[in-house]
Amino acid sequence: MEVISKTRSAFLNAARKLFASVGFDKTTMNDIAVESHRGRRTLYTYFKSKNEIFTAVIEQELDSLSDELATIVDSPIRATKKLLMYGQRRLALISEVVKRNGSLNAAFFQDISLVERARLRFDIQETRSIQKILREGVAASEFEVADTRFMAILLHNSLKGLEVPYIKGQLSRKILGSVDINKVIKQFIFDGIAKRK
Repeated sequence: MEVISKTRSAFLNAARKLFASVGFDKTTMNDIAVESHRGRRTLYTYFKSKNEIFTAVIEQELDSLSDELATIVDSPIRATKKLLMYGQRRLALISEVVKRNGSLNAAFFQDISLVERARLRFDIQETRSIQKILREGVAASEFEVADTRFMAILLHNSLKGLEVPYIKGQLSRKILGSVDINKVIKQFIFDGIAKRK
């Protein structure tokens, strides 16, 4: 089992490196096999196509991102602070992943359907994480939310909608001037769900 895992990881690492350096379109399955120092036949045992390996690379990145965000979700801080930290850190991590992976950057903006399929599991997990924070906030009387599941879906999609502008730098201080984006996000989230005193 360990050999399978090491071989699969070698293919994913080789593919990630090639996608970042020469781009998805110019990378072939043969290039990935050569870069990983393994045979093409073995590569096809693990992955049927370049799209499948690309999807696996994205999923691997999102799993790492999810693990890091879980530390915020599981932290013993107030739900209000936790939700804000989660949103801010999430945007920064998504941006880092996209920028670090060269052609993932191009694919992120061009083939959105491929990326959407690859991140489906992440999106479901993220919605659950946000719902967990909301439930904690409701239990602690920090939030007043009638339906935590629906609110989690709404917040998840709001954060998702900020990804491209954030990655492209359209939410930077240079463009927004003196507007504090973190303050605006905080106001957007909490003025809608904060319990009125």
